Amino acid sequence: MAQKLPGVIGVHHIGVSVPDLGKAREFYLDILGAVEEVEPLSWSDNPFIDQVVGLEGSAARQFFCRLGNVQIEVFEYLAPKQAPQDPRRGVNEYGYTHVALQVEDVLAVHERIVAAGLPVHTPPAMEGITVDASGMKHGYAGTYCRDFFGNVFEILEIHETPEILPIHA
Repeated sequence: MAQKLPGVIGVHHIGVSVPDLGKAREFYLDILGAVEEVEPLSWSDNPFIDQVVGLEGSAARQFFCRLGNVQIEVFEYLAPKQAPQDPRRGVNEYGYTHVALQVEDVLAVHERIVAAGLPVHTPPAMEGITVDASGMKHGYAGTYCRDFFGNVFEILEIHETPEILPIHA
């Protein structure tokens, strides 16, 4: 019998890029009733994040919110700028930026993705996961990858940390 591979635990979050973070907060938090559970982040001039997201000179602000069992990560990219989006565009056009998959072992999953010949923006930064004296892991590590069609997805290994909340199997 084949040995079980470390697998996907579930979808951790869906990333959405928006032109106005304030309006997005109004929609997700005030209109839909989402709950913001972790502190928002922002970045600029960060070469590592540029590698992870596959953009040069990126700058963005974001927040995470929870809708039931789904987390949404909402970004407003300040750089690079993009053309305005047609608010009536067809559902067949691109919109969501990535789906994040929480995995048991990010290195094992990363190796399988690379072995399949799929593009990975950068290897996971494993220094984000530490082990305390009792052997308990803390922190998280992840990276962005692309499927066979160029769609972006993220793989994340998440342990106890105040920075990002895991989903539980």
